[in-house]
Amino acid sequence: MEGKSKRSKSISWFWRWFLNNQVVTALLVVLLILLIVFLFTKVSYLFAPIWQFLAIVGLPIILAGILYYLMNPVVDYLEKRQIPRLYSIIGLFILVIALIVWGSVVIIPKIQEQTISFINNFPKYIDTIDTKLTEILRDPLFNQFREQLESAGGKFMSSTGEMLQDISKSTVQSLGSFVGAVATIIVALLTMPFILFYLLKDGKQLAPYFVSFLPTRMRKPTLKVLSEMNDQVSSYIRGQLTVAFAVAIMFIIGFTVIGLDYAVTLGIIAGFLNLIPYLGSFLAMIPAVFLGIVAGPVMLIKVLIVFALEQTIEGRLISPLVLGNQLAIHPVTILLVLLTSGKLFGIVGVILGIPVYAAAKVVISHIFEWYTTISTLYEEKSKK
Repeated sequence: MEGKSKRSKSISWFWRWFLNNQVVTALLVVLLILLIVFLFTKVSYLFAPIWQFLAIVGLPIILAGILYYLMNPVVDYLEKRQIPRLYSIIGLFILVIALIVWGSVVIIPKIQEQTISFINNFPKYIDTIDTKLTEILRDPLFNQFREQLESAGGKFMSSTGEMLQDISKSTVQSLGSFVGAVATIIVALLTMPFILFYLLKDGKQLAPYFVSFLPTRMRKPTLKVLSEMNDQVSSYIRGQLTVAFAVAIMFIIGFTVIGLDYAVTLGIIAGFLNLIPYLGSFLAMIPAVFLGIVAGPVMLIKVLIVFALEQTIEGRLISPLVLGNQLAIHPVTILLVLLTSGKLFGIVGVILGIPVYAAAKVVISHIFEWYTTISTLYEEKSKK
């Protein structure tokens, strides 16, 4: 009996100070994660075929998923109005094809014309800025800063020339990869409509189908997690694309009203860049400010006024109305996610980083909730 008592005391001590300790448990979890990552790095060659397969099918699936989240609410609404789902899908496909044809006839030639014009006039723009800088340096007010400004201007011009040379060299060198990328995009555009059609037709059955392979006890919570992930991602994609479209329209109208060159192209670029939260609009203003400087101080002021009006309307009206606080992610967290995903995966990571983070946040929160229920580490002691 005495031996059993000593053994139970030792087990109780081991449980209390080691197994049931929050710090030790957290360190063990981190250690296991690092070990798993280390093992994956050692056998990464085994996953090479999977990555190659995902590289082929990833783009059409992503494009089809984005269009699915945009079109599915319309199909659901029409289905509630007693319109067969198949007829609604076919009608939406006809509408999208009509919009693509209209864009190919009206918008794309306009963008092509403005882009070619900008490229042809770019050396003149650089010369204009150089001339204006020289005029500013001759002002007596800048005598004491002349050497520093001339040095900075010379460095800017030389770096611009070197950048253009590097771009031309890299363009020639990466011609093969460019052709491969174009081929991948063409294949994606050809296969994407078929994936989209079946997603719209049978998308609601995907989650129950995959869950049916799980044990019975895990089906209901897994289906709940998948539903919340779907809500988060769909809300973000629909909201972000709606805001991006509104931003493009506002910039096109604003730049056209003030008479800025390349208004349509700059507005569409601003819309695409606005898919990057917080940073997109400021990045889109760089070419507009550049053209404003070339056109003169009056045009520069007009460009800044357009930017201020757009930011006010977007921040105070459109974004709160469309996006609201659906993701409940702090702006600092969003910036960190954008920087990290952009560094790891490039432009694709910047665009998809936030929805992937939102989906991962749902999974992690449910795992943490499950862990707190089976563990005694987070139980609050009742006050006597």
